[in-house]
Amino acid sequence: MRIAIVGCGIVGAAIAYELSRVSGFEITVFETENPASGSTGAALGVLMGAISQKKPKSRAWKLREASLRRYETLIPELEAKLDRPIPRNDNGVLKLCFPGENLEKWEKLAQVRREQGFPLEIWSPEAVKSRYPKIETAAIAAAVYSPQDRQIQPIPLARALVEAARGHGVRFVFGATVMEAEIETGETRCCRTLIYKDANDETRQHSTDWVVVSAGLGSTPFSQRLREPVTIQPVLGQAIELAIALPSEYPVVTANDVHLVSVGEGRAWVGATVEFPDAKGYVIPDPRGLQMLKSEAMRFYPELVEAAIARQWQGLRPRPVDRSAPVIGTLPGYDNVVLATGHYRNGVLLAPATAEAVCMLLLNNHSAI
Repeated sequence: MRIAIVGCGIVGAAIAYELSRVSGFEITVFETENPASGSTGAALGVLMGAISQKKPKSRAWKLREASLRRYETLIPELEAKLDRPIPRNDNGVLKLCFPGENLEKWEKLAQVRREQGFPLEIWSPEAVKSRYPKIETAAIAAAVYSPQDRQIQPIPLARALVEAARGHGVRFVFGATVMEAEIETGETRCCRTLIYKDANDETRQHSTDWVVVSAGLGSTPFSQRLREPVTIQPVLGQAIELAIALPSEYPVVTANDVHLVSVGEGRAWVGATVEFPDAKGYVIPDPRGLQMLKSEAMRFYPELVEAAIARQWQGLRPRPVDRSAPVIGTLPGYDNVVLATGHYRNGVLLAPATAEAVCMLLLNNHSAI
């Protein structure tokens, strides 16, 4: 069976890899630029799964649970195949709670997660200070520690998935812009041919049995070509890299939705802002955002005051309009088009679960997930 994947961010790369593990699939991936050049390249890669306030039976939690479990096997699997480490922080996620926050909800969540096999720990400020002396605890009421959550650097992970998938025979076409899709009509519609321009600006055609759309913000124009538009809006995120060496044993520290991540080599990442488009759909970066990030992080890690900004970057996250994120399932009215897009702020977190869901859909030939 021939499968075309449109988009090669972390989600598209994960789908390509999972499908490549199944015999009988002929997989081609189309990407306008290089792998992880869109929202994936701007992500921090913080996996807040078990520590997220998602209800046990909800779709949101089931996707997180599936991803966390797959990451436990996926990372060593990729490292063994490629004979190199994937940069990450496996020391867990520590969320600082300030006075006024409902600690009872965290205690209830800890009980639920323990029953699910993802225990959370509730720490006093003194316990935090004893373990991580450089964290400022004077203003916090408590902290929640999740040992199962982690951070993975998105670009090396995406590249590892691409390389491993290529080793299984997946064909990647980078620099390819899909211009049009030929549609067969009947009781339902099928997309059997993609028309694209390659890196040399040559127009080419590609025949396929299934199309998987994992193009993030590019999913909207592609779905418009299929006359079933899926609206996804851009939400800007800004982040900074600071020249400072955090202790290697420190977890990801998060407070008030600002994350501090040690990435080694005397560097730390701080992010990220959440900036919505204006009434005309434009997203203009707020120059105050970067200073806000550093100021907020300094509240709980005072040594950052002396840290110089070594790099700053920004990216647009794909947020679905009028539906929950992510969008996973068949495109309405089509027999052979699968949507795997609109992951908003959780592309890295949910990539493995999304890949498993798409793989299962194609294997079972269901009409929806």
